[in-house]
Amino acid sequence: MSSMSLQNLYRSTNENTAAIWAENAGIGEIKRGNYYDPVRLALASGIQPRVSTDVSRLTGELKQLIKDDPLADVLPTAGFHLTFLPLTPPLFNENEPLPEKVEELTKIWTEFDAERIVIRDLRLVALPSQLLIAGIPDNPAIDMRQSFCEQVLNSQWKKELQLRHSGSPLPAPFWHSTLLRYGADFLPASVRQFIIERQAVNFGDVSGELKLARVNYNWTTCYPLR
Repeated sequence: MSSMSLQNLYRSTNENTAAIWAENAGIGEIKRGNYYDPVRLALASGIQPRVSTDVSRLTGELKQLIKDDPLADVLPTAGFHLTFLPLTPPLFNENEPLPEKVEELTKIWTEFDAERIVIRDLRLVALPSQLLIAGIPDNPAIDMRQSFCEQVLNSQWKKELQLRHSGSPLPAPFWHSTLLRYGADFLPASVRQFIIERQAVNFGDVSGELKLARVNYNWTTCYPLR
């Protein structure tokens, strides 16, 4: 997906979410259980860049806004990451040995391990009950992700990769980190206004070295495989 197409996708996503919010003033139904498995780990690839001053200020303001809301799950600074390609659903307990076929995956990964990618022009992208920070990758990152995805699809990990992307494109178009998950159908009015006031803000660029790891849902637990 080209940079212009991705910019248009982020903009249209915000517009679609705003339309949904306009028809739903409240938070809707409270979700039962957790957004993601709170215990088991998944295999994923991505970067853990240094948190810029702008992003740090943003997350600080967000935490202050929803500090007393038990439905709000804000990404801790220690978990800040941008996903390259998620590979599996949360299938593994923390101390569980990985299957032998992980050797095939790590062999494929040698081509991409520690490669530095750049994601520019970070901005807020709103979903009905989530807030993302997303950016535009440089072309080498797009090409690398496509190549990695195709190689995994031709490996013993095809089934797990398809399960992880059930109902969504493969690879998923967004290059993002989820800043806020809300335990109801829709974000509350205060958070919506917070987002609207900052949708035009460019939060800068990030870069980092790619890693393949066993991670929890928000990357606050991260065990690199290499």
